[in-house]
Amino acid sequence: MARTSPIGTVTRGTTNPNRLRRCDRWLAGPQAWRLRSAESSPIAVDLGYGASPVTAVELHARLAAVRPDVRVVGIEIEPSRVELGRPLERPGLRFRLGGFEVPLDGESATVVRAFNVLRQYSEEEVPAAWARLCSRLAPDGLLVDGTCDEIGRLASWVALDRTGPLSLTCSWHLRGLARPGVVAERLPKSLIHRNVPGERVHDWLCAVDMEWARQAPLASYGARQRFVAVARGLRDAGWPVLDGPARWRLGELTVAWSAVAPTGSA
Repeated sequence: MARTSPIGTVTRGTTNPNRLRRCDRWLAGPQAWRLRSAESSPIAVDLGYGASPVTAVELHARLAAVRPDVRVVGIEIEPSRVELGRPLERPGLRFRLGGFEVPLDGESATVVRAFNVLRQYSEEEVPAAWARLCSRLAPDGLLVDGTCDEIGRLASWVALDRTGPLSLTCSWHLRGLARPGVVAERLPKSLIHRNVPGERVHDWLCAVDMEWARQAPLASYGARQRFVAVARGLRDAGWPVLDGPARWRLGELTVAWSAVAPTGSA
């Protein structure tokens, strides 16, 4: 018999307005081409949005700025949370019951954003969840598996397409930042237990901290100037840092997946 119930387990549901703004501005920035290149109105999924539908509402507003006909679908496994979203539905925004199967009535998604969802699963369960979610993507689609703190000042996410993981992005609120390595506590599930000597992500975070310390003399010019210098220093040292100063000034660093992938993986 075909399975009809949603696939997955209910999340804790913690959410706050603007909690996912760092990821949203990345989707509406370097990744906006995926939305713009879609032939028909693209679909963006906010998977496991939690106890409040606010992040789906915000996602629609931000992505509509680059693709006005985008359709955002908030998907939740908990029926009561879906019902909370229904009164907020409007053209381009809807809510429905579902899980990792991503029910879209036969259509594919250009973006699936799953934030603070897989963190409650074991590391061993992540590859299967990634594979299932990526199977729901359009040819140029993107899966974002991320984690952030309660108010969205510290975040990281893995980006994947249908071929597998592409990159890791870390994003910091720069004012008052003591050291970038604090993002270790908000790494996605696939990496959070790998921040130990001998693992690539550990080497990466150590390198970021060391470069941050090395650029301390620039602190008098402001945290942004210091952080841009950190990004340039890391790239000069051979790290595959992506994007450029416009993103770095936001406190955002994206590195190719090959530089942080768990030992023993591609």
